[in-house]
Amino acid sequence: MADTLHAPSEDLHETLLDMGRRARAASAALSKAGQNGRTHAIFAMADALIAAQPAILAANQDDLDGGRAKGLTDAMMDRLALTPDRVAGIAASLRAVAELPDPVGSEIARWTVPSGLDIARVRTPLGVIGIIYEARPNVTADAAALCVRSGNAALLRAGSESLQSSIAIADALRAGLRKVGLPEDAVQLVQTKDRAAVGHMLTGLQGNLDVIVPRGGKSLVERVQAEARIPVIGHLEGLCHVYVDAAADPQMAIDITVNAKMRRTGICGSAETLLMDAKIADTLLPAIASALKDAGCTMVGDDAARAIFADMEVATEDDWRTEYLAPTISVRVVDGIDGAIEHITTYGTSHTECIITEDTAKAEKFFSDIDAGIIIHNASTQYADGGEFGMGAEIGIATGRIHARGPVGAEQLTIFKYVVRGTGQTRP
Repeated sequence: MADTLHAPSEDLHETLLDMGRRARAASAALSKAGQNGRTHAIFAMADALIAAQPAILAANQDDLDGGRAKGLTDAMMDRLALTPDRVAGIAASLRAVAELPDPVGSEIARWTVPSGLDIARVRTPLGVIGIIYEARPNVTADAAALCVRSGNAALLRAGSESLQSSIAIADALRAGLRKVGLPEDAVQLVQTKDRAAVGHMLTGLQGNLDVIVPRGGKSLVERVQAEARIPVIGHLEGLCHVYVDAAADPQMAIDITVNAKMRRTGICGSAETLLMDAKIADTLLPAIASALKDAGCTMVGDDAARAIFADMEVATEDDWRTEYLAPTISVRVVDGIDGAIEHITTYGTSHTECIITEDTAKAEKFFSDIDAGIIIHNASTQYADGGEFGMGAEIGIATGRIHARGPVGAEQLTIFKYVVRGTGQTRP
């Protein structure tokens, strides 16, 4: 891999163009490698990760030291940190991706028209996918594996906080590709802290980049969505809600709410707002709030919530729009399911929404009326994850309405083409 870490800024554009061209060539070879070739490649990438664990952990320590010096938040440091168990987990995710059905070439639909033409809609790779991410070194491996599984080349741009870890991981992945005889340029990492690299990628690199996937904070995603000249798959914020209905099982409501907020507060599937049905708020909110407090969560609430549980700060209008990514949750008492739906429709970001209720009719209404990539009944929002969906891993959670929505796995990184088989037909 060309080392662009210290490349002069005036050469950066040409360097990225060259990487794009090499990625395009590699994507063609990867697409032709067949299911077995891509499967063997991902297993080899996982093995290479384990073999490179000492180098990866040493590089991660450099990133952690830099993160502390920069004053990164606890949530950011948690995203950045790697341990032997986490490296083993990343390798396990790659093996899970390797075992997934290969989407390339699969028929989505097939039919015959009156002319006698046999028409099939068949999955095909997108081509070259650019992934821009921040303090999540595991994304380097997950994104690369999903791209290889779906026959796409990956052009990765890590954040400065995770750059050393990402370089070490990418080096291992490329070694795995070499071992099975596939082009290592199918996985390339932009090795620079120069933010101009993002701008160059957003141009599409003269047609050599087909799709951009941003995975990071609000400012990064806003920039990508505003400036990209090629399609974008991604989400802006994960403002996830848990609505506790009057028909909720009380212990289930406590357990799910605490897990949805506190299991890992820095992920996009963490609950940020708790909505309580007014009919049971007086009796159930104190128990839920006490459990949250015992778990280390601070709360801000509306007047009704604070009248029931006093240990809350006053919630402002901004709180209903805040993705905390921290052990803080906003609490509002609403007028039943209609009040919950109204609040989510007003403030939600179409990521993940949860209803806790034993009333199946209300659950179905929630499913029908809420517009989000993921809608959950009686389970934690922390399940908003491609691995938990059986996808092995994910490149992110898409909240848009075009191409992909929800967890973006290998299948979502394909498009389709029409294969038309005739027997000599000519159109009159």
